[in-house]
Amino acid sequence: MKHPLPARPAHIAILRLSALGDVCNLVPTVRALQRQWPDVRITWIIGKGEHSLLTGLSGVEFVVYDKSTGLAGMRAIWRQLAETHFDVLLHMQQALRASVLSLGLKADVRVGYDKARAKDAQHWFTHRQIAPRDRAHVLESFMDFARLLGVEDTRPRWDLPIPEAARSEARRITGEADYALISPCANPRLRNFRNWSAEGYAGVIEHLWSRYGLKSVLTGGGSAQEREMGERIRGLVGDEAVVDAIGASSLKGLLALIDAARLVIAPDSGPVHMANALGRPTVGLYATTNPQRAAPYCWRDYVVDRYPDAVRTYLHKRPESITWGQRVRHPDAMSLIHADDVIARIEQVLALGSSDRDAGVPR
Repeated sequence: MKHPLPARPAHIAILRLSALGDVCNLVPTVRALQRQWPDVRITWIIGKGEHSLLTGLSGVEFVVYDKSTGLAGMRAIWRQLAETHFDVLLHMQQALRASVLSLGLKADVRVGYDKARAKDAQHWFTHRQIAPRDRAHVLESFMDFARLLGVEDTRPRWDLPIPEAARSEARRITGEADYALISPCANPRLRNFRNWSAEGYAGVIEHLWSRYGLKSVLTGGGSAQEREMGERIRGLVGDEAVVDAIGASSLKGLLALIDAARLVIAPDSGPVHMANALGRPTVGLYATTNPQRAAPYCWRDYVVDRYPDAVRTYLHKRPESITWGQRVRHPDAMSLIHADDVIARIEQVLALGSSDRDAGVPR
């Protein structure tokens, strides 16, 4: 017998710890739940860095789990929520760590992914599963949880909060200049292979400067890999056309920098999804991950898509024959993207009028 779903939940738990792009793609599901039930209480169990990005999100109570604390951190959350009972737990993290964390939460019904999408045997930890769906974008996979609960209005909206302190932080970096924002590096974890070349970015920066007088603000974390990329780009283009702000902003400050940019250019990483959430023109660079699954949702038509070429070249397979979302883990895959590809997309998004840019891009 299936566990019954609540007709009008009073308290919903969301379990999604990471990552930055994914939590941005989950926010529209939160907004859809709030539209359906304006008085619903939502508690989101989230990772530490992801919370620093979304803190202040209206109508949401956050419980922060620092993954570095391991089981001790889980026990602390279980104690914190010992007297809290949820009508439904939306288990939206396909990872064994999250499933273990879910065991200490009290909920009438636990909803997870369908078996085909449930990694790390997540379906063993849930009572109900969302309906199977082939070839879904990440945002739509999250929205399927709301659909299962009976939500019909699934228009994507974000309304991400940006405090004035973050805007001041951004202005200290950029002044009043008009600029494009480039986040050249994805997460520097092992075998990620999502980074484009410094030479490619240099060609794009020179085009933006010579044709539009737009400076390029480089952003990113403080890792050695990211700082080295910034130095290499600056060495190729000089300081006149570029502001190197890698490692210089908080996550809220980055959000403010993105919000004030004319356009955003980045590989598959948090900044393209942050830009999408803010309605900023976004050019995503994709070769190692499938943009049909993970492109900036409202700017899917403007990605540079070399993923099919990478699948053929480095996996030696036809794109339609591989599993949905399979990555091309080859260090040369991003070299299939050329500066002219990116410049062509830049020309397209900059040619859009303000009404065109805003159409279909809810914030």
